[in-house]
Formats: sequence, structure tokens, C-alpha cells
Amino acid sequence: MSEIKIVKLENYSTSSSTSELGSGPEKDGYDVDRTNGGTAWYAYYSIVCATAGTGMLGLPSALKRGGWGGVALIITALIMSIYGGVILQKSMYKGKHRRLASYKELATESFGWIGGWVAFFFTFWILVGTPILYLVLAAQSLNQLCEGTAGEIGTFAWTIIWCVVVGIPFIFLKTMNNVAWASLFGAIAISATVLITVILSGIDAPNQLHNPHDNVIWEGFPVALATISYGAGTNIIYANVEGSMKDRRQWPKVIIGALGTCMCLYIAVAVCGYEVYGTNVDNPVYNSTPDGPARTVAIVLVVINVVISSPIYMLPFAVDVENMLNITVERFGNTKELLIRAAFRTSIMVFVAAVGILIPFFDLLMSLFGALANASLVFVLPVLFYWRLTGIRNKHIIELAWNCLILLFGGVAFVFGTWAAIEDLIDAFKDGYEYRI
Repeated sequence: MSEIKIVKLENYSTSSSTSELGSGPEKDGYDVDRTNGGTAWYAYYSIVCATAGTGMLGLPSALKRGGWGGVALIITALIMSIYGGVILQKSMYKGKHRRLASYKELATESFGWIGGWVAFFFTFWILVGTPILYLVLAAQSLNQLCEGTAGEIGTFAWTIIWCVVVGIPFIFLKTMNNVAWASLFGAIAISATVLITVILSGIDAPNQLHNPHDNVIWEGFPVALATISYGAGTNIIYANVEGSMKDRRQWPKVIIGALGTCMCLYIAVAVCGYEVYGTNVDNPVYNSTPDGPARTVAIVLVVINVVISSPIYMLPFAVDVENMLNITVERFGNTKELLIRAAFRTSIMVFVAAVGILIPFFDLLMSLFGALANASLVFVLPVLFYWRLTGIRNKHIIELAWNCLILLFGGVAFVFGTWAAIEDLIDAFKDGYEYRI
């Protein structure tokens, strides 16, 4: 949405009391206008589509680095992410004057303007950087599928085409409800990709009997943790998704259901891929499966998912910036507001296309800043917001111990993920790495 309408909680029929939300909003708090909000299912589709993306197909490679013990990391990371989503909602309603509608507002309320802009930088890198990789991946995949035909026009051209395809609806989207049905198809597409990959791996299993496996590779555990953390959650869109719901009391159920679904998909593809292909597994895992029509369908479904997921990432960023700039109908009128919003969002799509095409090391840079940003946004910051905005002394010792474990988990992913990404960048420069366009 391009503007946030504020209503008093006591005048809002579906608002819940403090007890219903745990440590929910104060009696004099403010909430967004949920009159036209969507159902819990809409929120569920959006989170599953955004979370269960292409990073899931690299989980067998995470087990390749950490051994079978990495399965425990996957489960732990998703449980921590579920908890983080629940406490983020509690933190949203602890603003002094109104509901905190974004990571930047949460960080500003917690740590001042410096913390707010640091959080804004991290969220920008994830919310805009991820669609860049997604659209380039879609372009490369489609160009590969069209090899030898008139459709083999190059990744450069396909990247521009996909940016136009995504950009046109992106200009007109106002709330997360607008992408709910598309999110449903995206969730179905990635689930079907997992099913195809698992079936193909099972069919190929008799030919892969001698692939080695490791139970636990302790030295590879931290890097595996960093890889797993990248797909552990999409906390940066939670405030926008929660704000688009008709009844915010359903939020904990949405988080548990959505990330629980992702956990099942993650374990299925990680265990099957590593069991069949062992330390020889490729990333993404479907590249290890036999070539043929089924694998082609899997690639097409991945393209569908990443194209649908891209606006789910970009929309929260666009909405937050438009709110910061006060780009509203009340201020400019319907026509002028639409033109300003169209110009701003077109500039975002031009940036996405330009970076995806021109920066040769962007995928490696994304790994670096993904480790820096994602581990912080998914694990560290939700706990710090929770402590800062709701207090520490009122927490049970067991919950505080759990919070400290989450901070340790995120810290390890932060440090070692950054370390591994820097090493990859150094190796790329030494080897004369070239980005495929």
C-alpha cells in the first residue's frame, strides 16, 4: 500500500487484547486499517512462496559441507525463525505512538536513527538484491531451455524481458493482498519442483550407490549453518504481510503453518538429494538428476516461482520508501500519486536490470551481504527488538536462554558466512571469474 491509514485499536472490531497477543499492543496503541485486509491463507501463501525459494534447492549442498548433522541445523533454524516471527509481531505493537510497520521503524524505535538506517541498508540489500538474482536466474534458465531455437536470445535480452514482465504489475500493486493468488501459484510451483526432484532422485538412486556421505563434518558446520540460514526465513516482509491481514490474531498460526510447510519441503529435498548423490551433489540439486522432460519441467517451475517471488520481495521495500516520502493519494490526488509511484517503481526495475546485467561479481557480492544481512535480520535483530521494546527482566530464564542460543546461532552464521563469501570473492578474482550473461 502506498499509505498507512491509522485507526485506534479500541475502535477496530477485530483487534485483540493484550492477553490474546501475549505481550501485544498497549491499550492506547494504534494499528493499520484492516477493513480490507486479507485472510490468513493469503498471508500463508505469501510467506511460503517467498521463503521456499531457490535457496531450498541448495540445501543438499549444505549437507555436503556439514554432513548428516546439517539436518538438525535445518530444523533448528526453522524453529528459531518461527519464534522470531512471533516475537516480531509483539515488538511491532510496542511503538510509542503507533504500530511499527517495518524493520527500519523497529530498529529506529529500538536503537535510534543510526540503527534504523543500518537496518534499512540490510533490508534494501535483501529485498532488492534477491529479485536481481532471481530474475537473472530466470533469464539464464529460460535461455538454456531454448538452446538451439529462436528463443535462445541470450541472458541479457531475457533479463530485460523478465524485468518488464515483473515490472508492469509491480507498478500497480498496493498491498500484499494483491499478490496473494500469485503467491499460491508460486508455492505450488516450488512444491511441485521438490516433488519432481525427489522422484527423479529416487529413480536415479540405483545408479548412485557408491557416492560417499559424512555423518558430521565439524569444520564445515559453520559454513553449512550460514547456507541454511539464508533460507530460514523472510522476516523482512513479515511486518507488511501481517499488516495486510484482516485479523492479526491469526498471525502466530500463519507463521507456524507457513514455516512448518517450508520445513517439510526443506527436509525432503535435503535428505533425498544428499542420500542419493552424497558429496557429489550439485547446486541446485536438480542439476544432479537425469536430463529429460521431468527435469525441464522442474526448471520451468523454478522460473515461475522466482518470477512470482520477485514482487513479493520488492513490494515491501517500495511501500516502506513511499511511506517515508509520503507518496499518498491524500497528498497528491489519485492521478499524480499513480504517476509518482509508477516513476519510482520503474526506477527500481531499471536498477534491478542494470545491476543484474552489468556487475560481474554480483552473485558473489550477494552471498557476502546475504551472510551479513540475512543472519542479522532473521536471527539477531528480532531478539534484540524483543528485548529492547518489551523488556528483559519480565522474561523467564528459559526464554532468555533460548534467546541467547538464537543470538549465538545467528552470530556464527554471520561470521562464518561472511568469511566463506569473502574467500569465494578472492578465489574468483584469482581465477578470472566471469559472470554469465
